[in-house]
Parts: sequence; C-alpha cells; structure tokens
Amino acid sequence: MQNAIQPLVHMLISTLSWVIPLMVLVAILRSPWAKGHIGEWFVRFMLRWGLDKAVYFPLHNVTLSTPDGSTQIDHVIVSRFGIFAIETKNMEGWIFGSERQAEWTQKIYKRTFKFQNPLRQNYKHTKALEATLQVPPEAVHAVIVFVGGSTFKTEMPANVTYGGGCVNYILSFTQPVFDTRQVQRLVQQLRTGRLAPTRATHVAHVQQLKERHAPNTERKCPQCGSTMVLRTAKSGANAGKQFWGCSTFPKCRVMQKI
Repeated sequence: MQNAIQPLVHMLISTLSWVIPLMVLVAILRSPWAKGHIGEWFVRFMLRWGLDKAVYFPLHNVTLSTPDGSTQIDHVIVSRFGIFAIETKNMEGWIFGSERQAEWTQKIYKRTFKFQNPLRQNYKHTKALEATLQVPPEAVHAVIVFVGGSTFKTEMPANVTYGGGCVNYILSFTQPVFDTRQVQRLVQQLRTGRLAPTRATHVAHVQQLKERHAPNTERKCPQCGSTMVLRTAKSGANAGKQFWGCSTFPKCRVMQKI
C-alpha cells in the first residue's frame, strides 16, 4: 500500500512545485503595482518606437516638488513643439467619463468601480512642470494613455488616447514653441530639478499622498501653498454641497472635491 502511495505523493509534490510559483506570479502580475509598471513600460516602448529621438526627449518617473508636497509624472516629453505630461492607466473593462466629471467609471461585467478623473490628476502635473521650468501654460500639454483590455464607452477628448494613440497626439503639434537651445536647457532643468528617481523618493511620495488625503490633515493648495478651507457651494448644480477651496480666493481659485 505504501509503495502505491509514494508515486502519487511524488507526483503531487512535482505538480505543486510549479503550480504554486505560477499562482504567485499571476497574483503579482494582477496587482496594482505590477499593472502600473507594465503599463508604463508599454507606453515607454511606444514613445521610443514612434518618436524621433533627435526631436523628442523623454524622461520617465519624474517626481517634482510642489507647494503641498510632491507630484509624480509617469512620462515627460520635451520637444520644440511643447512639453507633454503623460499619465498612464492600465485598466480593463468599459471606461465611462467626461472632461468635467470628478470621477470616471470602470465597469467589468457587473462590477463597477470609481476612479479619479485622470485629466484632473494630470492637471497638477502640468502645473508642476510650468512652475519648475518657468514656461507658459500653453506650452505644456496633458496626455492620458489607457492600456490593457479597456474600451472607451463615452466620447473622450483628443488628449485621452489608447495605446499608441499618444504618439499620434504628440505628433499632431507641429508649430514650434522652443528652439533647439531652449529644448536642451529645459531638459537639463528637468533633470536637475526633479527629485532623485530612487525607491526612497517613491516611498516618501506615497507616504505624503496618504497624509495629504487623511481626514484630519491640514490641506495645502497645490498651486500656491496656502491653506485650503472647507466651503459650501451657494448656487449652481452643486448648491449646498461642501468642497475644499483655497483660502486666498479670489486670488487663487483652486477647488477640490471632498
């Protein structure tokens, strides 16, 4: 009896020796951390493949200091035709959203998830680039790139693209706004002005995000650094609803949803 069981035990051990690592690998690849990195690697490849290296200069995982802490940009492209701040979203399912909505919707079969409007998320990135490089707003462009098995179910603005569409959007800008010397200076400014691209910087940024969104944390305006105060809308579609507004209003008109 024991001799008959031993081959089964060996077979089970042999099977588990590759099944368990495979299950762990699948779990890692499906984690938000891995999906985010895979999406960024894919977009990085598309940018390298589709853009002329002599004209477009990419920097990746750029973390910049802001009045209320820091902000992290997946990809920044500096060129004669402008500066492009690229936000990557590796998502599945149907995507619903509009330019004005605070939150967009992801539907996977019967499950529904809400996530921050990436256009609003990238707005802070463009403002950080303007401040760091001292360039006008019209020279900085926000680009949102979705990768993965997602499908847009509502009409999206031109700067919200899927996959390689980000390259076509960048190439659609054909009017030079900088000369070659200015581009070189901007690239150098960004390299020296960014926080060190290390794990320590990433960990500090994530911790700062957690503290910034904690209920009892004093909020700082992402644009001017002043204190954000709780206000109540008096008119319009959001009348009666509370929101965070900059204490220096109307000098600074930054508002944030609660």
